[in-house]
Amino acid sequence: MQDNKFILFDFDGVIVDGINEYWHSSVLACHNLHVSEIISPKISEGEVSKTFIEMRPWVKYGWEMVLIAHEIIKKDKPITLLNKDAFLKNYKNNCIKILKKNGWKPDDLQQSLNNARSFQISSDAEKWLALHQPFIPVVSFINKAQKNGYKVAIISTKGKEFSSKILNRINIIPDNIFGYESGTKIEIITQLKQKFEILGFIEDRRQTLSDLLGNYETKDVPCYLAEWGYLKPLDKLNLPDQIKLLRLKELEDILAIHT
Repeated sequence: MQDNKFILFDFDGVIVDGINEYWHSSVLACHNLHVSEIISPKISEGEVSKTFIEMRPWVKYGWEMVLIAHEIIKKDKPITLLNKDAFLKNYKNNCIKILKKNGWKPDDLQQSLNNARSFQISSDAEKWLALHQPFIPVVSFINKAQKNGYKVAIISTKGKEFSSKILNRINIIPDNIFGYESGTKIEIITQLKQKFEILGFIEDRRQTLSDLLGNYETKDVPCYLAEWGYLKPLDKLNLPDQIKLLRLKELEDILAIHT
């Protein structure tokens, strides 16, 4: 029965391209942290930083975007396109160093990002929503899958409140939606697996899929790496057999396998 079969989707980079929103909300969050005296307003306004775009594939949690935005727009020794690789080579440890240097906690940065989003929504919701561009083939595929009786769950590292607003705007009504408040993706998928058959998890972060396959409870979940998402330069190379590189035109193959 299809109504017991779930297709799971990551949100950012898989269903929508929100790079414009990430940048503008992260910059606003930086200002809300009361560090404006070391921020260069000239850089923080206008189009999205190319440095930020190239660093986005390394991000796992929303608070990291605030930290990266801060390092790009600060006046003293900012990260640029020329020196970003040095930071990325030891990304996790460098993020930890910056947290300690500034006396920040991840939850504080996350809350600052949430506050920035809430402020924009209350000020001009339509403008904030318009910063997100849906991947139309994915939207069409989700609607078709649900029309044919399959269930859809969306697992986002964005807050559920914010993801829901964006999904409503692009006419997606998932059967389940999980935000960062719901736990890790492994925890969520483990719980879903106890009740439902998982046809596949579509994600654009290779490490997340590797972690899923390395976990005993989720090692048999079909994993798909979204080619259209925020991928690192080497993410598509030498993929293990358990992770399939998925192109937009191949989305319906997921259903064909189980028909």
